[in-house]
Amino acid sequence: MEFLAGLLSDAVRELFGFGDELRRILFLTLVVAGTATVIGVLVGVPLGAWLALTRHRLRNVVDVLVNAGMGIPPVLAGLLILILLWNDGPLGSLELLFTPTAMIGAQALLAIPIAAGITAGAIRGLGPAANEQLLALRLSGTKARFVAGREALPGVIAAVAAAFGRVVSEVGAVLIVGGNIEGETQVLTTAIVQQARQAHFDSALALGMVLLLIVLLVNIALGRLRAM
Repeated sequence: MEFLAGLLSDAVRELFGFGDELRRILFLTLVVAGTATVIGVLVGVPLGAWLALTRHRLRNVVDVLVNAGMGIPPVLAGLLILILLWNDGPLGSLELLFTPTAMIGAQALLAIPIAAGITAGAIRGLGPAANEQLLALRLSGTKARFVAGREALPGVIAAVAAAFGRVVSEVGAVLIVGGNIEGETQVLTTAIVQQARQAHFDSALALGMVLLLIVLLVNIALGRLRAM
């Protein structure tokens, strides 16, 4: 018990002693996770609305892929991006490997199916009456998906929260494609791993507190938006 109390006390002191290093890690974490979430939402929410409303013959195939993607291991997502960006890979000429851009791509790959799956479930949860009303309005595909998304807004906001939570807390994908380079590609999760491996548990715990605070603040903001 004394060990835990001392560790917590040291972590609080470390929290106020990081300075510029913590600010750099925090800034990159927010940029990478925030951008990946935006991409995931911009692609995933319309995709989810399409899945919920369309009668296209490929819907079941896409639905299975989205559901499978919701459970894709982060290390596998990172591996796929790594192969694409490797020197001899299809996108190797872009030289994006071990950069924040590669990290954003890996996290977006994780965020898209989460946003799509939850959005589809939220719109389907509106019930047959809502779907019949949409059909009666005879809206175009894009307009129908927009109206359905607006009607299922609490579910869409939940999709945003889940997508952000998925990407900001993962470590495998960004570690593979980012390399955890200090001052360049190190984010909170990879910094925690590094500190823990070096048995700097106070520093790791302090970074964990910052990560938890970010998740709490984002979810509080989204919760208030959902309640409006």
